[in-house]
Amino acid sequence: MAEETRQEFWRWTESNWVNPEIDWKKAQYITAGIDVGSVSTQAVIMADGEIYAYGNMRTGSDSPESARKGLDFALKNTDMPESRIDYCIGTGYGRVNVPMADRTLTEIACHARGANFIYGPQVRTVLDVGGQDIKAIQCDAEGRVTNFLMNDKCAAGTGRGMEVFADLLGVPITEVGERSYMAKQEPPVVSNTCVVYAKSEATGLLRKGWTTEEVLAAYCRAMAERISSLVERLGVIPEFAVTGGMAKLIVHLFEKIEVEHQAGQVAVVALGGGEFPANDFAEMTTVVQSSQRILGGQLFQLLGALLHPGIEFPGQLYQLHLGMT
Repeated sequence: MAEETRQEFWRWTESNWVNPEIDWKKAQYITAGIDVGSVSTQAVIMADGEIYAYGNMRTGSDSPESARKGLDFALKNTDMPESRIDYCIGTGYGRVNVPMADRTLTEIACHARGANFIYGPQVRTVLDVGGQDIKAIQCDAEGRVTNFLMNDKCAAGTGRGMEVFADLLGVPITEVGERSYMAKQEPPVVSNTCVVYAKSEATGLLRKGWTTEEVLAAYCRAMAERISSLVERLGVIPEFAVTGGMAKLIVHLFEKIEVEHQAGQVAVVALGGGEFPANDFAEMTTVVQSSQRILGGQLFQLLGALLHPGIEFPGQLYQLHLGMT
């Protein structure tokens, strides 16, 4: 008898997308951003400042290969040759291993700048809950990083930790947030967010009769405690923005750090529009709607990279201005 394939509850769906309304052949300038993160790799192709194609897939063990596959995945359903890309930026943990990148930017700088673009120049504190770590970032009105803190090298409180927990409980990773809200009563306290010990504790709670939803809510609450501790160490300067889809999974996060937030699953970016005069400033326009999901938020980061002010492209200097919606 053939061995039964075990369902991988931690695995999220890889996806790519092409904007059918854009004719890349008419574009004056095409840029690409490749984010090789600890968990996922994303690539964005922009034609004259508008999102043309996008790809999101799991990061492999080889960063250069992941970058290559990520870009190929974004271009998969297009007829655009890679040679048509005028400028490429690498970001994320594997940014130094993006062979086709003309320049690299740190993910911390990209998150700060991305928050500035999306939420406006009033943003001063940015929290990113990613696949490998947690970053609390302070920035100025221009989106420049002024201070930041990161958690220690532990999966607790990160996307990878939640992947392990989802697999343990048999809950698809994309349903963790929704299921945690279904808890009928105040969840029990998970005393340790260490993935190894939390797994043992969660198993014990299930044996005591707690529902899967209540155990999920308990772990999300414990993650909120850990994340809020990091943010409090740095200090919260209003306004506050959260990047990375993990934020959706943490029921008590905003209660712990006592800041206001904008609810919703869709982030809308609006950048001012204009033309592309040679050797002058050019203003791009793009509206991006990105469903924030578990381990998401890299598109947010990529926009901060692709639209970073002061990047000198051949013959042009792109200066972008935020337009709020």
